[in-house]
Amino acid sequence: MTTLFVTSSGTDIGKTFVTVQLIGELRAAGYRTRALKPIATGFDTAAVAQTDTGRLLHALNLPATATNVDSISPWRFAAPLSPDMAAEREHRAIPFGELVDFCRTATTADVTLIEGIGGVMVPLDREHTVVDWIAALRAPALLVVGSYLGTLSHTLTAIAALRERGCTLAAVIVDESTEQPVPLTETAATIRRFTPGVPILTIPRWRDGVTTTPLLPALQSYWPKRLR
Repeated sequence: MTTLFVTSSGTDIGKTFVTVQLIGELRAAGYRTRALKPIATGFDTAAVAQTDTGRLLHALNLPATATNVDSISPWRFAAPLSPDMAAEREHRAIPFGELVDFCRTATTADVTLIEGIGGVMVPLDREHTVVDWIAALRAPALLVVGSYLGTLSHTLTAIAALRERGCTLAAVIVDESTEQPVPLTETAATIRRFTPGVPILTIPRWRDGVTTTPLLPALQSYWPKRLR
């Protein structure tokens, strides 16, 4: 089984969008695909279909039943805050060892996609951040970033944090922001200059007649060989 961790330089940048697209491309290519969003904050139990968890279930063609929601997102919190803060408000915690074990659960899937939460340095508890989670799993990281003003510093800082912990950077995906100071391709070119050998992909915002960038080809080396 192959595992890929979808993370970001911040929140609301496009992790779920990218994960949903990967699910579709993998399934269309014949891969048995599993997707997890183990930690979800700002979770609205009255509108599960609109949550990140609900979107992943829809992409997997699974109904948003309580059992399916639990199987993808066992740690859910109402407050739209960092996991440590959201859990504390409910007098709960996220046991780091249990989180890692959950992501390692045996499965018949060819590929498991794990969508993180927030950026790579978001606290999960009093001691661990998302980058600790990625390092513990030893899973290649797919970094999703924006093209907004300030993204270059945020992106390179996230990459430095991943590399400091010895995490493999599978690719960087630049998801076009609503407002950006320069064209998307220029932002990608600058990131590429600082990350030689790492695929840098761009996803333009949806417009009439424009389809999203295929992601699978740039990540082929991470998929099981029997289906390549």
